[in-house]
Amino acid sequence: MEKTLLQRIEAFLTESRMPPSVLGRDAVHDPRLVSDLRGGRAVGRSVECRVEHFMNKWRAERHAGRIGVARQKSV
Repeated sequence: MEKTLLQRIEAFLTESRMPPSVLGRDAVHDPRLVSDLRGGRAVGRSVECRVEHFMNKWRAERHAGRIGVARQKSV
């Protein structure tokens, strides 16, 4: 069974430790994207492709050593 876009985004957010608003803003210029998806919003193929491209590009750059994963702040 294929994962939904939201499931793939949630996995990416865990992997990258990126805030949801940053993903939405950087991928599709919509900082509310993830919260809206969590609330049931449906998106078109264009938005889905742009988000997938952003996540794939981030992973490729991380693999190449150009970016690192943000560290969690300890309280």
